[in-house]
Amino acid sequence: MAAKFGMIGGGVMGEALLARLLKEQIYLPADVIVSEPVAERRAYLQQEYQVGVTASNQEAAIASEVLMLAIKPQIFNQVATELQGQQLEAPPLVLSILAGVTLAQLQDGFRDYPVVRAMPNTPAIIGQGMTAIAPGDRVSEAQVALAKQIFGAVGEVVAVPESLMDAVTGLSGSGPAFVALMVEALADGGVAAGLPRATAQQLALQTVKGTAELLQTSGLHPAQLKDRVTSPGGTTIAGVAALEAHGFRSGVIAAVTAAKARSVELGQG
Repeated sequence: MAAKFGMIGGGVMGEALLARLLKEQIYLPADVIVSEPVAERRAYLQQEYQVGVTASNQEAAIASEVLMLAIKPQIFNQVATELQGQQLEAPPLVLSILAGVTLAQLQDGFRDYPVVRAMPNTPAIIGQGMTAIAPGDRVSEAQVALAKQIFGAVGEVVAVPESLMDAVTGLSGSGPAFVALMVEALADGGVAAGLPRATAQQLALQTVKGTAELLQTSGLHPAQLKDRVTSPGGTTIAGVAALEAHGFRSGVIAAVTAAKARSVELGQG
């Protein structure tokens, strides 16, 4: 079948991207083919999204103008080897969301293909993700724009040099876990202060969500918003002082830099 968008791997993140691309009508179901080795998963994707499915990675690559790699990093070499022998007049733009697989590895595995390395994060599942992309040497400006449009279906997109991808992993890739930990701690604090668990959880979630949206829409620096909430001798400055005493900011900075360092280690094999 002829298609505009091919995907190798129909797992959770792949499905999240597929669902949003179809919802935003960037591609129509008839434009899409997904390669997935598990028959039950193929049947589900076909029934749920009315897209084409196949067990052949070669079929997905040959049929597509854009090819998304949404597989486990451990099988990258196997998939790349499968596709290397194909003779294509116009190789598809390859978009990789494989954690730890570098542009050098991608370009070595797909020597005749334009390749973009991307790092989306978990909120992409609900269309609120943050994706960083690093284009390879063969990628044109038009293809960079197309990659931004595709990942824009699941949230915001920023282009960065690949040298910053490990830092991106430490911040936005691992960041949802750090934010979830903060929400849990806020709720626990509410319970410690006497609130019922469900009420504390609701208050914590909405406070984090509302604060993030306020910062984004207002353009305020976080320090400005903090100062607006913090009155002389009040409750908030007492809490801020307690956070500083327990190393809150330095702990968050250390978490991001530790996650970055681990990303570097994983990328080195």
